Order: sequence, then structure tokens, then C-alpha cells
Amino acid sequence: MLSSLTRRAARSYATLKPAPFGQPRLESHPHLLKEGEMTGGIQSAEYAARRARLVDALPDDSIVVAAAAPIKYMTENIFYRYRQNSNFWYLTGWAEHDAAIIIQKSASSSRGYKLSAFVAPKDENEELWDGARTGLDAAADFLGADEVYDYKRFVPELQRVLNTSAAVTYVESEGNRTTNAGVPHYVQRARDPDPWLLEFFTSPRTPRRRDLKRELAKLRVVKSPAEQEVMRAAADITARAHTKTMCYVQPGLGEAQLEAHFAYLCARDGAQRPAYVPVVASGSANALAIHYVANNALLESGEMVLMDAGCEYNGYASDLTRTFPVNGTFTSPQADLYAAVLSVQKACIPLCTADAGYNAHDLYFHACRLLHAELTRLGFDLKEREVERVLCPHGVSHSVGIDLHEPHFDSSEKLKEGMVITVEPGVYVPPLPQYPKHFHGLGIRIEDEVLVRKDHSVVLTLSAPKEIVDVEGACQDVLGLGAM
Repeated sequence: MLSSLTRRAARSYATLKPAPFGQPRLESHPHLLKEGEMTGGIQSAEYAARRARLVDALPDDSIVVAAAAPIKYMTENIFYRYRQNSNFWYLTGWAEHDAAIIIQKSASSSRGYKLSAFVAPKDENEELWDGARTGLDAAADFLGADEVYDYKRFVPELQRVLNTSAAVTYVESEGNRTTNAGVPHYVQRARDPDPWLLEFFTSPRTPRRRDLKRELAKLRVVKSPAEQEVMRAAADITARAHTKTMCYVQPGLGEAQLEAHFAYLCARDGAQRPAYVPVVASGSANALAIHYVANNALLESGEMVLMDAGCEYNGYASDLTRTFPVNGTFTSPQADLYAAVLSVQKACIPLCTADAGYNAHDLYFHACRLLHAELTRLGFDLKEREVERVLCPHGVSHSVGIDLHEPHFDSSEKLKEGMVITVEPGVYVPPLPQYPKHFHGLGIRIEDEVLVRKDHSVVLTLSAPKEIVDVEGACQDVLGLGAM
């Protein structure tokens, strides 16, 4: 049976084939976009507003440089499916590679800045192989740019702008997580770049160079109403796929089959790609590895599966984890430990409000205190901070958005209205003599995506079962939801 999302997308529309542009537009993909949208769910005006908010926060005459992601290759000439650089996407909604923008803050401009865009021009031969390009003429309208140039002119124009201005310049660091040092891919690919340009990007003594990622992180962490709706749709797709994968599970299947089933369901409902490499961890040895992604074992009766998987929809990630029994029924130890983790998760979610005054660190230590009490009740004899050191060694919250883990998320900053975060306590019991033997090897994590409001929180992934009776019901398919 087709989902409602799929049925809506399958309505009869007048489409253009082949599409005249390098990404969906209303003219060619009316089933994907509405009037005024640059990307699914996000208006062109919102992208312009993001640029304006960024510029408003920067010093006078500042320069912002942002570029599309390069194509990445699996082998010498076999490329991966293209995904845009997250910050470039946030500022432009442009989906094609070989593109860049230079934003110059200007008091003389009515919108406060001048936007120069650089894109790949129309090319009949290249488009024969790779499909349509949007080209320069249409790009001016799509991006609202003051000037549009052939992408080949980007580095020369960047050199000219930087050489004629002493303004503070915000660029995205590449190749180094801790400093701004690292020559961007577009400079590395340029023909004979000026030595001073290489020094500009690599020298630690370049006071005018600032990190664009950190500035954009301040904006990206709070989601607009439109972003919240896109993320709600992504969460719905992911939650529905989790539910149907529970209906699908049975002894004898492989972890890889569950991964494939989940991925198919997400793609069928419109997701463009997985948001991350999924964890499908069955049994004791696999579930104790927090980022187990081999997904190559067979499922056995009596085991649980810990599945951490989400989709990316219209540029936004979703993140959800459920733990469920392979044969449809939790054993008594499994149910006891699962109930403990669920109790902690449900106690943490109401704290995800602006008024509560918590930050991600606070949530983690609160969750660990609750886990300590729950595990003690189940017969664990725990030392101080043993939960943090051994049984739940990962944080229980991170920011989600265009990136699965939004960059530069400050775990010490109080939660703000409009943030979307995860709440994901877990317990992983190693086979050590100090722990009750019937819990040895059990790994359980329960994760939801939560939208922070002023005085309440909204669970975006609410439709994925997590109460024991509901999880068992889904695995036994007693409600007739069906694996497909």
C-alpha cells in the first residue's frame, strides 16, 4: 500500500522532461516544490533572509566566501552521489557543484550586502553526459545575485576582492578541525593561484581571516518555522520506516536486510538519502559497540536489535533509535532493562524547554543520575560515576538540522526555543562479574528528535513505537500495519 506521502507525489502534474535546470524547480518538478520555494519547503525569500541575518551580525565591510562541495570519488573516476556543502546549502539552496558566492557587506545596498555568484555555464557537451545545468542566466534569478559569473572566474575574482580590501573575511575552514589552516579545494584546483592567496588560507598570522562555520552555527542552531516543518516531515518518514522494519523483523534475517528494508521505505516516501550510516546491531557483541555499522550478522530468536537509522529529506537530517526483540517478545531481563532506559528518556524529554534552563551537559548528567537509580533498583552495585564511565559513555543530546550533528553545538549553552535536539540515553552492559549476569551483553538505546519550545517540548519522532507493549505489537504486527 502506498503511503500518503507517496500518493501525494504521484498525482498527475505537468512536468518537463528533460528538466531544463540542474535542480528541481516549480516549472519542472511541481510535485516537489510549491510557489516561491527554492528547495522543498523553504522559500527563496528565506535563503535571502539567512544571508541578511549573517551579514547583520558581522563587522562593517565584511566579506563572506562560501563554495559548493566538490564531487567526491569512490574510486578513480566513479563518483559518489553528490551532496551539497551544508553551509553553502544553508545560504543558497543551490544543489549543483562548481559554484560559489562572495558576499560583501555594503551600507549602500538596500539589502545590506552585494552578492556575486559563480556557477557552471550551460554546456551542451557536458550536459549530454551529466544532465542539465542551470547556467548563468537562470542563476541570477534563482539566487537573487547582483552579478553572476562563470565559475572559472571565481578564484581570480576572489583574489581581486581580497587584494583590494582589508576587510575581515569569513571563509569555511577545510582539512583541519581545529584551525582555519588548510587550502580550500577551489584554490587547490585553480591554475597558478597567487602565493599570497595560499598564505591567506594557511598562515596562522592572518588576523582578517575568520571561521565562517562558527558564525553560521549560531544561526543554524535555531530552526525557522519552515525548517521545523521540513524536519517534522523527515522525522515522520524515519519513524514510519522504523515501525515497518519492526513489522518486518524475524529470526533468520540478516542485519543487512533490515538496513535495506529501512532504506527502501525512506526512499519510497521521498527521502533523498540516508542521513548517516545506520547501526543495525543484533545480539550482545554487536549492540555493545555504540557505532557498530558492519551490519553483517544474522538475527537470532531471543536477541534484540538496536537500530539507529534516519533519512535526509529536502536537505535536513532525522535521527532515531529503537531497540526491539527479534522474535517479537522481550525476555524478562530485556524488558526490565528496556523499561529502565525508557523511564529515563521519558523523564528527560519534558526538560527540553527554554524555560527549564537546561543545556546538553545538564541533560546528560541528569540522565546518568536517573540511570544510576534505575540500575540500582535492578540489582546493580554501582560506584560513583560508573554509569558515565562504563554503562552510558556517550552524551544523550546533540543538535540536528542540515547536518546530523550540527557543527559547533555548544553543550554548555542553555536550550533555546526552535532548537531541534536528540534525547538518547542508552545502557550497554559488558559481561563483567560486578554486573548481574542476566543483563550481560544487553545494549539498549532509545532516541527521539525533540523540538524545543518555550514551555514545552515536541517529540518529532513520536509515531515510532517505544512503549514495550507497542514495540512488541509492532514486531508481531498485531495492528496489521504491515512491513511494506
